[in-house]
Amino acid sequence: MATDYDEVRSDVKESQNSSLEELQSANAPDASSVVRELDVADAMDDAIIPGGEFVAEELVVQIIPQAADEFTCYSCFLVRHRSQIAREKNGHAYCIECES
Repeated sequence: MATDYDEVRSDVKESQNSSLEELQSANAPDASSVVRELDVADAMDDAIIPGGEFVAEELVVQIIPQAADEFTCYSCFLVRHRSQIAREKNGHAYCIECES
């Protein structure tokens, strides 16, 4: 069956037929109630973390200093091996990936 895509949809027809008075008399929230609901939601967000549980563990990470044969790319700030230097300008080194 062929479909006429230019025809107005039935739900759009219904909304076009409703009067301005009907729309204004509908149960729409006022601005102060919306602000109040948002404030309550924001207060609840502070107490809940993603996953819904509190974690009392401490993360321990070993930090390894940059080696003599490594450099930090001035564009992407990743530590790379010296063989990946594409160019040096004003004392700053740039990696092959950032220069391509």
